Amino acid sequence: MGKPSPQDRNLTWHYHQVTRDDRQKILGHRGATIWFTGLSGSGKSTVADAVASRLHDMGVLTAILDGDNVRHGLNSDLGFSPEDRTENIRRISEVAKLFTSFGVVNLLAFISPYRAGRDGARKIQEEGDFFEVYVKVPLDVAEDRDPKGLYKKARAGEIKSFTGIDAPYEEPESPELVLDTSKLSPEESAERVIAMLRQKGVIPAE
Repeated sequence: MGKPSPQDRNLTWHYHQVTRDDRQKILGHRGATIWFTGLSGSGKSTVADAVASRLHDMGVLTAILDGDNVRHGLNSDLGFSPEDRTENIRRISEVAKLFTSFGVVNLLAFISPYRAGRDGARKIQEEGDFFEVYVKVPLDVAEDRDPKGLYKKARAGEIKSFTGIDAPYEEPESPELVLDTSKLSPEESAERVIAMLRQKGVIPAE
């Protein structure tokens, strides 16, 4: 049997008086999801943090959803099997959609190794609300950085199903932006994200 529909569970979607447009008029910018994907150690969290800092200084309401932080709470019941990774991204996708509808520019930093999961996150949002940013570095660069010591543990067999070592990473096929952080600093990467958001009309032009 398939998953029960909302109708089968007697659920009704409630519409509210304050709309997304109402919130965005107060904020002065659109809500959007910026989805940073890439290997562990690629710099996703660092770049997301740099972007959030720049946007905050510009008066833009932001939120960061980081892979490790979310697994401390919302997804603390999930492991790293393919099924749990898929559910991890499904839950986060729904949270991102909600944040976007509230007018927040939310920045997500997740390895999100499976293309289908990222495509699913895009599919549930409105056109022009979702931006995939591939934080791309060669595996050897990410492994040399190894800020959490995870690659070392994976190579030693202490961590199983580690992305890039014994679990796959499916590169994005058509991301809105590619950032090679082996060549770009966090500040330079953030500038490129800000430029994209201006060009796409998420935040006002200078």
